[in-house]
Amino acid sequence: MAHELLDWLVFWGIFALLFFIDLFLSEKRNEKISLKSSLVWSTIWTIAALIFNVFIYYNLGKDRAVEFLAGYLIERSLSFDNLFVFLLIFQVMNISAENQPHVLKWGILSAIVFRIVFIVAGVGLVNLFEPVIYIFGLILLYASYKMAFGGEQKIDVENNWLVKLANKYLNLDSGYKGKKFFITKNGKKFATTIFLTFLLIESSDIVFAVDSIPAIIAITKDTFIIISSNIFAILGLRALYFALAALVDIFVYLKYGVAIILFYVGVKMLISDWIHIPTETSLIVIMVLLTGSIVLSLIHKKIVKKENKE
Repeated sequence: MAHELLDWLVFWGIFALLFFIDLFLSEKRNEKISLKSSLVWSTIWTIAALIFNVFIYYNLGKDRAVEFLAGYLIERSLSFDNLFVFLLIFQVMNISAENQPHVLKWGILSAIVFRIVFIVAGVGLVNLFEPVIYIFGLILLYASYKMAFGGEQKIDVENNWLVKLANKYLNLDSGYKGKKFFITKNGKKFATTIFLTFLLIESSDIVFAVDSIPAIIAITKDTFIIISSNIFAILGLRALYFALAALVDIFVYLKYGVAIILFYVGVKMLISDWIHIPTETSLIVIMVLLTGSIVLSLIHKKIVKKENKE
């Protein structure tokens, strides 16, 4: 018990430090985050996750370290699709590049809270009624189909349930262009477009969690590994978002690679009672699919560029 408590204390201590650096020190900047800066910070957060993985390796053993790395890669890869949705939301809501980091900061903080709740509930469900894992597997198969063949994603602001609640119970000021969620005018409180954007970001992340939590439960049922790998993946989302915003047209095959990962993990869940697939095998499959989709995307970009010159 003392050993487990130490693991949690180390994790939350590291998280608090990284969270402070990423989301509060960087809040002092007022300018748009550049591609170079976002790539540097994305690399830093990835290295931080790998260092924590080394801690898990020496403290909890090889099996848990492999589970963490596989879980981290799954959550990281699934986050790409979620970030594309964020990009669409910012475009639809006409949020300036300077204000986007502020919205993402609170969106990520809320995502961490919701993710922990969903993880505890998901693991609890599996432990209480193990056949629920088949439902999770079917959810992942549907998610993979939707990602690969669902067509272009659209943001329906008016029919979003959180936005509907806000419209019903709050006064809205659509003309405000600053960073505040709420403002006071003539003694009256108003919600801003920034707040509505935050609600859209949050609702999309809740939907995203429905896919991502079953995916990592297919790798491990260890709550510590699931939560830590999830949160390390989430911590780097803001930096990763600004890199993707600049490179969105390059990685055209990435969503197909992620869709195949979801399909693989879904099948793994459905056959788990009859066929055991080692976590090491899953890690290799995930890495090959991610790398392959990125390489294919870069080759495609090079071919298109060459054709345009001719």
